[in-house]
Amino acid sequence: QEELEHLNEANADINRGELELDAARSAYRRILSESARKLNSQGSQLGNCIERARPYYEARRRAKEAQQETQRAALRYERAVGMHNAAREMVFVAEQGVAAGKNRLDPTWQEMLNHATRKVNEAEEERVRREREHQRVTRLCQEAEAEVQALQKSLKRVILRSKPYFELKAQFNQILEEHKSKVTSLENRVSQAKTRYSVALRNLEQISEQIHARRLQRLLRRRESPVGAESSPRGGGSSSPESRGADPGGAECPAGDSLSVLSLRTVASDLQKFDSVEHLAGISDAASLGSDEPGERERRRSLRHHRSVSL
Repeated sequence: QEELEHLNEANADINRGELELDAARSAYRRILSESARKLNSQGSQLGNCIERARPYYEARRRAKEAQQETQRAALRYERAVGMHNAAREMVFVAEQGVAAGKNRLDPTWQEMLNHATRKVNEAEEERVRREREHQRVTRLCQEAEAEVQALQKSLKRVILRSKPYFELKAQFNQILEEHKSKVTSLENRVSQAKTRYSVALRNLEQISEQIHARRLQRLLRRRESPVGAESSPRGGGSSSPESRGADPGGAECPAGDSLSVLSLRTVASDLQKFDSVEHLAGISDAASLGSDEPGERERRRSLRHHRSVSL
């Protein structure tokens, strides 16, 4: 029941999330088409000043990205400096412990000093690498800023004329980014709901398989338990053919049954082939009956008995 509830909850989340996701995607496409239409209309009104001013805005975008990368590089450099300082403090503590007279030959302090020394060397290498990286991105950021300033001076007139277009473009970009983040969030939520649904479904399948396995085991135990009469004992000595034929549970087919089957087949064949009985008029029934020997009567009685059993 608990897994069924999880399955139903995940199914409801999937349906609700897919509806919201479809609505968000539709809104994103609508805003994208509307922004493209308005920008095209604005561009047709302003003319070629937009393409002439585009290098300036591209340079501003590169300068902004370079500035953000410089900030990240500065954070990485500060972290490397902090790790280097912590490693140096560890070395100082280890040296103080080894310098003490009673701990001079202590292997624990020796191992701590060696470990701290390795950490200092690694932290020093990391600090130097981060410092060089910070210097490189800072230089790139300065070059991007210089390019922006130069383009701003040379393209000042077209920049002012094309300003409405790029301001409108920035507004639409911000709106589209917000809707894009919303679509991404909804996609992640639907994916998580589908994962929960798959887990619950797999758990239900395992539970179903366990239930069927237990039912099969109970059925097999019930079939293995004795229900009818027990089979004949396996006594010593071989039995006669007559005894084997009288045993209905034996492995071999009884002789009487085979004879009865043959007799029935013969009777069926005779019924299909209707023949005249006029030649039997001269034969006396009494003579035929009197000619039967006792052994013959016993054999016919036995045959009738076996035929009834076969039927």
